[in-house]
Amino acid sequence: GVRLRAGASKWDIREKVWDYLESSGLADFPRPVHHRIPNFKGSHQACCSIKELDVFNRAHEIKVDPDKPLEGVRLAALQARKTLLVPTPRLRTGLFNKIVPPSGATKEILRICASSQGIKEYSVPVGLDGKARVDLVVVGSVAVSEKGWRIGKGEGYADMEYAMMVSMGAVQEDTPVITIVHDCQVLDIAEELLDDHDLTVDYILTPTRIIKTDCKRPKPQGIIWHKARTCYEMLGKIPVLKSLRYREKQAGKDVTLQDEHSDLANANTPAALNEKAVAENTRPQAAMGSAQPGQHSIESDSLRLEGSGMITTVYVGNIPPSLRVSELKCALREFHASPLRLTWQGAQHRAFLDYKDKATAESAVSSLKGLSLGGNTLLVELAKNQRNKGQVEINSQK
Repeated sequence: GVRLRAGASKWDIREKVWDYLESSGLADFPRPVHHRIPNFKGSHQACCSIKELDVFNRAHEIKVDPDKPLEGVRLAALQARKTLLVPTPRLRTGLFNKIVPPSGATKEILRICASSQGIKEYSVPVGLDGKARVDLVVVGSVAVSEKGWRIGKGEGYADMEYAMMVSMGAVQEDTPVITIVHDCQVLDIAEELLDDHDLTVDYILTPTRIIKTDCKRPKPQGIIWHKARTCYEMLGKIPVLKSLRYREKQAGKDVTLQDEHSDLANANTPAALNEKAVAENTRPQAAMGSAQPGQHSIESDSLRLEGSGMITTVYVGNIPPSLRVSELKCALREFHASPLRLTWQGAQHRAFLDYKDKATAESAVSSLKGLSLGGNTLLVELAKNQRNKGQVEINSQK
């Protein structure tokens, strides 16, 4: 099996597991398995054994990651007519998709619903206020120990998803967590490799056995905002995280981030290097051109030329009927996207925001993307026809 040297780091362990799965012929599509939650021969068999667990049979809502080796669990959940929640890929558009098979779905359709293609076709998004109550969490792993310590692929999504579910009230401390791996991925992992925000697991299913870990280590208690690498890097990548932070701030929680700039300098982890977007999205104050009218914003001439002072309008749609204009203004300030002028058309569930130029408007769009207010994820984009918008505004003043 996999041989680890003393003092192996998380990355050493990942590389060893990936290499071993490939070299021993156990790796399965999609390949190579490196930098993924690896799929392996026998994953379907391992998934099927979940039906023997009480925690599965009692569960109504099950959250299962979208990874290929977990497809069999998604299918088992759909066949048992449970509600299946799957995180949206990289959490780019909200938090979960709820998979809703068409009524009277055949086995074949359920099989498609469990696949990544079916998740796209048969899902409806669940926002932060979707009142999800998750009874069981199923995550993929690169390596896991019999004590329940888990190592993911190194991007921090599973840990962050779990922390977000805690913050939303979707999971409780005793919500069981299951992982599905090949026997060769069950290794001794030194406890000192674990961080506070690392997710641990209660059950490990392999093609040959079911391991109950009796893990006593507490699971993450919600989002640790001052952990700058997790949050500052993730805020740029996960739009819904901004909404969650905004909500927690309004509820009086301390959501202060650690000094951002010193941390960015150290963000030379593979995940940070891969994500050019992080560097661009992670300096909201500096990059968002957040100067209010009457203040000077410092920006390079090239930006000013490109925008050439043309007022650019941003369309905000899908505004819930309950939302007040003051709440939208408050959120705009929070995300450093205050416009020169705001035209509110609450009855039509929309608003228009005027910015001084295209560059400022575009940065406002990227910083508001995925924002969820009053239970709706807002639709935010550059307004289609700038001229008509002027007429709309005049008419709406009557």
